[in-house]
Amino acid sequence: MLALKHVNGKDGDDESNVPLLCEDSSSESLTTQHRRAESREFIFSRRNNLIISVVTLVSCYSALLVPAYLPTPELIWTNDSSAEISALLNHSAALLSQSCHIGWTVERLRKLSTPAGLLKIPVFLENGTGDWALPPPLGLMGIEEMVSQALRALPYTGLPSGSETCKRCVVVGSGGILHGKNLGPHIDQYDIIIRMNNAPVFGFERDAGSRTTIRLIYPEGAPSLSQEYKNTEMVALVIFKSLDLAWLTSVVTKNPLSWWSKLWFWRDVIDSIPLQPENFRILNPEIMYRTGQVLQNYVEQQRKMVPTLGIIATVLAMQVCDEVSLAGFGYDLQHPGAQLHYYGSMRMDSMKTQVVHDVSAETILLRELVKAGAIHDLTGAL
Repeated sequence: MLALKHVNGKDGDDESNVPLLCEDSSSESLTTQHRRAESREFIFSRRNNLIISVVTLVSCYSALLVPAYLPTPELIWTNDSSAEISALLNHSAALLSQSCHIGWTVERLRKLSTPAGLLKIPVFLENGTGDWALPPPLGLMGIEEMVSQALRALPYTGLPSGSETCKRCVVVGSGGILHGKNLGPHIDQYDIIIRMNNAPVFGFERDAGSRTTIRLIYPEGAPSLSQEYKNTEMVALVIFKSLDLAWLTSVVTKNPLSWWSKLWFWRDVIDSIPLQPENFRILNPEIMYRTGQVLQNYVEQQRKMVPTLGIIATVLAMQVCDEVSLAGFGYDLQHPGAQLHYYGSMRMDSMKTQVVHDVSAETILLRELVKAGAIHDLTGAL
């Protein structure tokens, strides 16, 4: 409603007597202009925000997707020359041509003060859970009932009996150093051949051999292809968590795990393995614990040590064989682009991202064992 500035009831030509409007007209005009300006600013602001959002979104997608289309450095095979490969083959053949020496590894291991703690360790779990004050993977504390249930599902829990009076072991590592060495026929001549996780045999027989006596695995690392279990005598579970025992029981009894249980594995696990129940074992956690204790002597700072399956397999071999050889061990950390495994496409620089294991300490220990003659290095990287 408009207010009058002054109203005079008398007639006259005096402008003061003419009804005047307040300054509302000018006020209304200013207000309208201000609102229009705010509206334009709002529109411009929304447009700017939209542009910024689109640019940000495109930038994020580019950062994620563009590297996938950029050329990546070619993987490097750090293979030896033909003369060096011939020397390795001759050395391997010479070892196999000699008579097996009973107690060779143990005799030389006893001369070393530090690794002597790796002697006389029961290999597989048998008859109960043992006395462990540590949780997995270094002990069985808190999972005793699950261990008992898993052992009840296994017809046999000990070492297989053999007719050989002297046994030779070879632990086949997954290292890229094994590629191109043509050691497969030599590896197949050993009495016991130990492999780890999903390291393949099928298609790699020329370098890695075709037989497997013991394959150490945890559920997430078990081979998914059924042909990898061909010519396999035994699968041994390495316990890292209680759920691993439930998985083993499920595989042996053919009773699938629930979908809820499967959610707690860090990677998809297989439901079955084409072997009989008598072909399964459970590794004694004392091997991992005592190996970790020995490795403490090769590090500057004492800490909880979880050994790799490679060093665990080596310690296992020293318990069951008179002579122990390694093939495919040794990391070429001086060449980040080198092939990490004799299979697949992982590069050596991926080792820098892992923080669970201390491969440097393990390398020092293995080199000490090789230098003492306790074990033989067939691929020459130690």
